[in-house]
Amino acid sequence: MENAIKDWRGRAYLPGPVPADRTRMFWLAWGAMAAISPLQYGYAALLAQQAAGLTLLAVWIACQAAGALPALHLVRRGRLDVRTALAAGAVLSGVGLAAAALPGGGMSSLLTGGGPAALVGYALLGGLGAGLVYGVCGEVISSWYPERPAARVGLITGAFGYGAVPLVVWAGIAPGATSAAFVVAAVVAVAVIGAAARHLRPAPALWWPDDVDPRTHALDAARLRVTPEAAKQFLLPQALRTRTLPALALILTCAGAVSVFDVIVVAGTGSWAAVALLVALNGTSRSLAMRCSELFGRRRVLAAVLGALALGQVLLAAAAMRAGPVPAGAAMTSAGHGAGATAESGAGGGVLLWLGVVAAGVGGGAFYPLLASLVREFFGVERAGEIHAVVYSAKALAGLGAVALALLALSMPVAALLTAAALAALPALATPRLRIPGLPATIPL
Repeated sequence: MENAIKDWRGRAYLPGPVPADRTRMFWLAWGAMAAISPLQYGYAALLAQQAAGLTLLAVWIACQAAGALPALHLVRRGRLDVRTALAAGAVLSGVGLAAAALPGGGMSSLLTGGGPAALVGYALLGGLGAGLVYGVCGEVISSWYPERPAARVGLITGAFGYGAVPLVVWAGIAPGATSAAFVVAAVVAVAVIGAAARHLRPAPALWWPDDVDPRTHALDAARLRVTPEAAKQFLLPQALRTRTLPALALILTCAGAVSVFDVIVVAGTGSWAAVALLVALNGTSRSLAMRCSELFGRRRVLAAVLGALALGQVLLAAAAMRAGPVPAGAAMTSAGHGAGATAESGAGGGVLLWLGVVAAGVGGGAFYPLLASLVREFFGVERAGEIHAVVYSAKALAGLGAVALALLALSMPVAALLTAAALAALPALATPRLRIPGLPATIPL
């Protein structure tokens, strides 16, 4: 392009004025991400306490993870505009939340009651809708904040973590109102995501804010020491041929399985306050981790986050041993609905339970934006959305892992938690060994 300028790596930029509504677009994307949170974390906390509910959650996670890549592919190539994608996401997410509110939607057999409607409405349609919203909102916001895409995307994905807190608190205070809470969440999702569909739009190709010099930004030595840039701009097929991309996908699979499992197992204690804290920390820790990664480096912070997640499992296991031989999830199963189904879990391990919730919450969500930022750091920014969508699709396997852990926890909660600790600890040990593809191995990093 004639007016484009290039930095020392040859990357092109088209500086232009910052639109007056950029901040509003950010908050609309933030709201849309918060609106789909009850589909994952609300359902996991309130309804996924029996085999049927766990199966539905696993299918939902697979559909949500798989829906992001096709959406980004179509939006990037102009075959699907942002408004249409988000409008479809609003309708599908509303259907998913409404299906979760059906009698028996998550608690009965898939062959009776509301099971079939929940399978189609919640798991399939709701999962695809959430995938559309998640993928498109992240792509739009990263395009409008190219100078700090990881930090901004981390903020909106944080909303996906803690957006379910109001629903969890409501259902905890009034256990009989779980269905009503999901209905209200459905209405809110349609309204909020619909508003985002009207106003969100991607930035022009190669756009860069004219109040930041892109060449100076590219030469910022302090930034490059902590968060180095990719050796080149990888295409998706090239990234798939590296060893780094499968390693990132494996990290997400292990950590994602433990993260979802924690919501289920803490809900099994019957303490809705502990569940609310876990979900809140799952979201808020994402932006904090991104800020820390800009000071200490992505890989160091990711290793620390995974270490905290592993520590959380050990503390929760110790709390389960102290509480006695009550299987995780038994409290919820006996009560039917609601995270407040039993008395507040004072007998569930006391201080150890709360320490475990804090550690698991801090580590249970922060790895998502860190992995997204590592994709940009390893493979470049031009195809970062598509490459990250491939990594993120590994969340489908994470859903299966979470279900397997939850089923094991029904009979052997301590063994399940220690297995989860190993799943989080192994990637934590391997993360510092990740290297930028395309650089000679002799160059110290």
